[in-house]
Amino acid sequence: MEKLEEQIAHLTRIVDDLSEIIARQETEITTLNRRVHMLMQREGEREASQGSGVVLGDERPPHY
Repeated sequence: MEKLEEQIAHLTRIVDDLSEIIARQETEITTLNRRVHMLMQREGEREASQGSGVVLGDERPPHY
């Protein structure tokens, strides 16, 4: 019985630790998503201000 109680206590601690990790990751992912969105907006504004309709992904590399 004592061994089972130890295992339950150990598993409970692991679950709590993993919950904290997931909560931190959720916060970090939210922050990174906001930053990516902001960067995409800035790039769109920069391209619009240059008057260039060419998207960088559509350009051929210089060695072609």
